[in-house]
Amino acid sequence: MGHLLSDKSSLIPLIDRLNRYPIGLVDSAKLREILSLLFSEEEAFVASRFPLHEATSDELGELTGITIDRLLPILESMANKGLVMDLPYSGATYYLLVPGLIGFFEFTFMRRSPILTSPVSPAELARLMSEYLHENGRQGQTGEFFGSPTQLTRALAYPEHIPVTSRITAYEDARQIIEAADYCAVTLCYCRHKKEHLGKICRKGAPVDGLCMVLGEGARFLVRRGFAQERDKATLLAGLEQARLLGLTHVTDNVREKPSFLCNCCRCCCELMAGVQSGFANGVAKTPFLAEVDATQCDYCGDCLSTCNVKCIGLADTARHRSKAERHAEVDAGTCLGCGACIDACKNGAIHFVPRPVHTIPPRTRNRMYARILWEKGRIQPFLIDLARMKWRKAAKTFR
Repeated sequence: MGHLLSDKSSLIPLIDRLNRYPIGLVDSAKLREILSLLFSEEEAFVASRFPLHEATSDELGELTGITIDRLLPILESMANKGLVMDLPYSGATYYLLVPGLIGFFEFTFMRRSPILTSPVSPAELARLMSEYLHENGRQGQTGEFFGSPTQLTRALAYPEHIPVTSRITAYEDARQIIEAADYCAVTLCYCRHKKEHLGKICRKGAPVDGLCMVLGEGARFLVRRGFAQERDKATLLAGLEQARLLGLTHVTDNVREKPSFLCNCCRCCCELMAGVQSGFANGVAKTPFLAEVDATQCDYCGDCLSTCNVKCIGLADTARHRSKAERHAEVDAGTCLGCGACIDACKNGAIHFVPRPVHTIPPRTRNRMYARILWEKGRIQPFLIDLARMKWRKAAKTFR
């Protein structure tokens, strides 16, 4: 096979394949070290041969040149690690290579004890992942994840604070997203679990378990493989209420149809919030609303400043040289996600939602979102070819 993971250059085919996804993985020594901990030699080779669409074991056998008897245990191991998804359909099983982000990076820490190829502590893996995600700034993985006009994720507003003159659609309401899901589960929060291994805890007191929610077919896979636990909708709705009381920001896929997750993010642990804080003001798609401070009601107590999960509230420029009694807070409208966490935090009722002047409608489906991001990055052609193949295969199955 010629792939020896001790030779870091042998990971290039795997990295090249992962970089065909909308969010790729920027090559670096740390990335290669992480991949060598997650993928065995055979797993890296098999992953590098995956098409962009799902494939059967027979099809993967043709692509890899590996016999089915030898290939199936490799795929089983990869599914147990969260490197591939196994998707039962009409009596057959289809396999889909999981992206790095959002994907197997997160899945790895959705278990208390990550399954690794090499014996290394979870704390060491957490350190490697943290350093990798933040190295080289805009030229590194942060820029790859947050640098496109179309984002992979979007914030949701607390519906209790939406002005009576406004309304939101079902895909903009966390409660309705849960109600519409055909399967629900909860799992460990990747970000807080990783921070836990680095010796840190959430300053807002948010738990590691129970507030990271997964939905639909992806949730079925995660439950089947031990990454998540099935829960009813009432449990998830109660989790939303808990998240609101903790001042967390609801975040989901940036799509209108069938979102696959619903996270509840804090300012201190969440990698998504960290990206916005680091200068990617549009790194998470925003809600149709903005938080606005009524200067006549604000006493600049600081509660909203310490609650905002993207740290976009500060002392108003117009009040900077006034006396302490006259100072008031101001929201940076260019960064505000419009989640509403600060509204609950204000004891004086000085913050309220106003409609955002310009609001972008999310893509309808995940494939359309992926295509848009790939087009923005100049990587669209391979995706369109594989998408056409996938549609042809689905049509062929219909007429069998």
